Amino acid sequence: MDGDVTPLPGSVVARVLARSLLVQAAWNYTSLQGVGAAFAMLPALDYLHRDPEAFGEALQRHAEPFNAHPYLSSLALGSFCRMEAEGESDDRIRRFRTAVGGPLGALGDRLVWAAWLPLCTVVAVCLYLAGLGPLWTVLAFLVVYNTGHLALRVWGFREGWEAGIGLAVRLRSAHLANLSRSVERWLVGALGFLVGLAILVPTLRGELPVPWASAAVIVTALGAILGPRVWRPTAAATVIAVASILTFGFFV
Repeated sequence: MDGDVTPLPGSVVARVLARSLLVQAAWNYTSLQGVGAAFAMLPALDYLHRDPEAFGEALQRHAEPFNAHPYLSSLALGSFCRMEAEGESDDRIRRFRTAVGGPLGALGDRLVWAAWLPLCTVVAVCLYLAGLGPLWTVLAFLVVYNTGHLALRVWGFREGWEAGIGLAVRLRSAHLANLSRSVERWLVGALGFLVGLAILVPTLRGELPVPWASAAVIVTALGAILGPRVWRPTAAATVIAVASILTFGFFV
């Protein structure tokens, strides 16, 4: 990678990152995120291509079909900007755009939708059960979730710019899959804590009879110890419990 490329000014990077928040705004079945990606890159393309014809060609190729996870799209945007700065050929940029979208989509789905978002949601529910008010719970969720989300975007653009066309190698060294597994482990722990709170809090308030609380603890412990082997009896116990509660509430 050519180390003599002048970095983009901070103001240009900030504008690209701000626009990347709208990368999904113009999503359609023809260009997917292409229009959004071109919109996000406008400040960088305007800075890199002073010639109107070169600017128009660059804008056109980046408006073509492209799709990735929206939060990891900044990785691609950083790489695209670096390739434009280095004067990579039109054909090479187009082939790179086609190749990079799928892996970024898969990595983002696992890291964000399957791990980070559920973890933040479970933590917010735990805070609510612990006594935090609804407004503060929502604010806590938004602050924690968006801190991670925005940090991922900023990190992504920096990594993409430094990697350029070598983004695949950069992604392997970034260990995003390992990060996803770490967040998933935290999610499992948070779910266990949530189950404990869901049993303990109403029991202490007198809203859940002790026999029901004891049964819930036993079922939870069996599930944790025996795992998938007891999913059928656990599911049956849950259905019976819910049916009993609904029946009791209907007749009482």
